[in-house]
Amino acid sequence: MIAKTLLAATMALAMTLSAHAEDVLAKVKSAGVLKVGTETAFAPFDFIDAGEHAGLNVDLFAEIGKELGVKIEWITLPWDGVLPGLESGKFDVVAGPATITKARMERYRFSAPVAEATVALLKPAADTSLTKPEDIAGKAVGSGKATAQLAQLQAFGKSLPSAPEVKEYVSFNEAYADLAAGRIVAVANSFPNIAYVAKQRPETFALVEPPFGAKTYFGFPGRKDPEYASLMDAIDAAIIKMKGDGRMAEMQKKWFGVAFDTPEKVTEPAI
Repeated sequence: MIAKTLLAATMALAMTLSAHAEDVLAKVKSAGVLKVGTETAFAPFDFIDAGEHAGLNVDLFAEIGKELGVKIEWITLPWDGVLPGLESGKFDVVAGPATITKARMERYRFSAPVAEATVALLKPAADTSLTKPEDIAGKAVGSGKATAQLAQLQAFGKSLPSAPEVKEYVSFNEAYADLAAGRIVAVANSFPNIAYVAKQRPETFALVEPPFGAKTYFGFPGRKDPEYASLMDAIDAAIIKMKGDGRMAEMQKKWFGVAFDTPEKVTEPAI
């Protein structure tokens, strides 16, 4: 009798947890809308082009919306407010994207990776003094506030004979403006981002190779709460399907000029 009672209780608990796990996905499908939070100063993932929101994330989430049978509602704000916005329930998932790190994985559930995120440096095209990452020693450099790129830049700076002066920017666009104006000598950002910037403005910017950061990947952060699990499962399934049928590679080539070989899941981040 006790065993039957325990079994019944266990089954009831499992059914309750299962119902909760379906809550957010069911809510999204019922409303017909997936609310996505992001910033629009992180080209080529998210940026404003001729007054319109454009980028890889716009194309990618349009496809995710099709797979889930819902429309995408974009909610934009500065990056340092995006993750707090996710936690406060302003939106269902973050497009961002964000570098998948050990610390972030403790707090958020990440989607399947959508691109490489290894950190490198962008410099003025005319600067011949920066030929390798170590050349920023003792100089003023910048990166985005509250980003994994900033953290890696600060760690790298400590390994140099003379630590660089690291400046933090609310958006990378502000950092690029200061770089063009000569206020800093380099900007640290993910290789895909600065490769895009250098390609768009070759007369102004150039890459410093090789990248100095650890091999990392970008993913979309979601909440780890059980009721969000089914939504993140559905987003993962959509992304993995796009990797398999070639849509992901097409979008990466469109926005980066190259397709990335990314794993289906990151379990042990490099940082």
